Amino acid sequence: MASSLSRRDVLQRSAALGFAAAVGGAGCDGETVSRVGSGAGTSPSSTTPRRGGRIRVASLSSSTADTLDPAKGALSTDYVRHYMLYSGLTQYDAELRPQPALAEELLTDDQRVWTVRLRRGIEFHDGKPLMAADVVHSLLRHKVAATGSKLKTIADQFEDVAAVGPREVRITLVVPNVDLPAILAASHFLIVQANDASSKAGIGCGPYRLEEFKPGVRTVVARNERYWRNGRPYLDQIELIGIPDEMSRVNALLSGDVHLINAVDPRSTRRIRESSGHVLLPSKSGLYTNLIMRQDAPPTADAHFVLAMKHLLDRETMRRALFRGYATIANDQPVPPGHPFYAAGLPQRVYDPERARFHLKRAGLLGIRLPMYASPAATGSVDMAALLQQSAMRAGINLAVNRVPADGYWSNHWMKHPLTFGNVNPRPTVDLLFSTLFKSDAPWNESGWRNERFDQLLLAARGEANEAKRRQMYVDMQVLIHERGGVGIPLFIDFIDAHYQRLRGYGRIPTGGLMGYQFAEHVWLDA
Repeated sequence: MASSLSRRDVLQRSAALGFAAAVGGAGCDGETVSRVGSGAGTSPSSTTPRRGGRIRVASLSSSTADTLDPAKGALSTDYVRHYMLYSGLTQYDAELRPQPALAEELLTDDQRVWTVRLRRGIEFHDGKPLMAADVVHSLLRHKVAATGSKLKTIADQFEDVAAVGPREVRITLVVPNVDLPAILAASHFLIVQANDASSKAGIGCGPYRLEEFKPGVRTVVARNERYWRNGRPYLDQIELIGIPDEMSRVNALLSGDVHLINAVDPRSTRRIRESSGHVLLPSKSGLYTNLIMRQDAPPTADAHFVLAMKHLLDRETMRRALFRGYATIANDQPVPPGHPFYAAGLPQRVYDPERARFHLKRAGLLGIRLPMYASPAATGSVDMAALLQQSAMRAGINLAVNRVPADGYWSNHWMKHPLTFGNVNPRPTVDLLFSTLFKSDAPWNESGWRNERFDQLLLAARGEANEAKRRQMYVDMQVLIHERGGVGIPLFIDFIDAHYQRLRGYGRIPTGGLMGYQFAEHVWLDA
């Protein structure tokens, strides 16, 4: 950092970029360190929290593959369950800045070697104290293929994780990464005990302890009296279920069967607004539903086919008719407008059936019939598919829409066919977004897109301390995705949650609905 920058300048700049590694004063031996220190919590409320009560929460998805292991989380119900049972070293606030959680502080002088100091007096649900060995185990297990971690490619950044004291851990990265504090707040990196049994039994340091778990059916948790945040959580019990059908989910809320839901369809907002006993909470986000065109087989791997499909996305009609204005036009790049690293200079790709026809002709694909899979599991994809089918007919291609149930879509259809839809929640950093969804070896590289230049830029950007240079790298990566990537991203969709009026403390953490899946420790029932 330039010496002319004040501490406040650096803090403001760090906050704008979505991480809270700020330059502190001199350390005990005189070096200058980056520090993640204490910060404000989330979800301020004008009323005093009240203890007691039980709520039932319905998310949009559940599966027989539901898991208690945070490393394997794949659906919204998984993320909610894991944040209830476990705590992380850091935790996102309402502005996506990582704040200290189990870690009292994180310190570094080069963004490559980080020292993590744990809070004292923290216990797991079974009474065992949190120690450095638990953190070492929790982070390194992601590097083991047998664990099945969804963030293995992120964990491969850990060159070494070692205990240097009972409550102190040293994390050495392969290359510097200024975003490490934000990465460690991801649900997959929540802390388990230093044995494989705890992640299978749901034993963590989180605000609730497990009472019942039936994959694909329900999860029941009760307040953890050992929780390290004094006074929290407030509720006695939470039951978490999945209701894939949106209308059924809204009906359950309005009838009083559940107290909180996510993924409300914009067409249902009027019903909820007209209900005197419920609150609607929309918020802008980086959530998107994308058209996936697999790049590992014809015909979807053809570059002209990809461009044709992108020009068949009628973005404005989708925004207005399908989402009732609860969305922002996107440009086939996964970073939303307003983000500090958003590539604003790209020409907006527009709906143009004639141009699409030109590309299909160049690809020799005019007149072909191709199945396309959509599901209520991918927000808005069924209606998007219907619009796309009509547009494709004008361009000279027959898209046969296969609507499949939400139950089992992610395991049986997503990424399994040449043409499907995905649904991607926001990530707190661009590095995490690109690393999990666009890097060549990423497990969720939906289209199977491989680009060596993109991978090189991604690795270089992690350790780039110069903000302007780092931003340019992220812009260059967005250009590559926009021009060559195998996904069409038409819109960024607003999050719309709704809850019982007596539920208080509810706010926004924009990594996902349900307060970034972290609502459980913040909410209470008013008298």
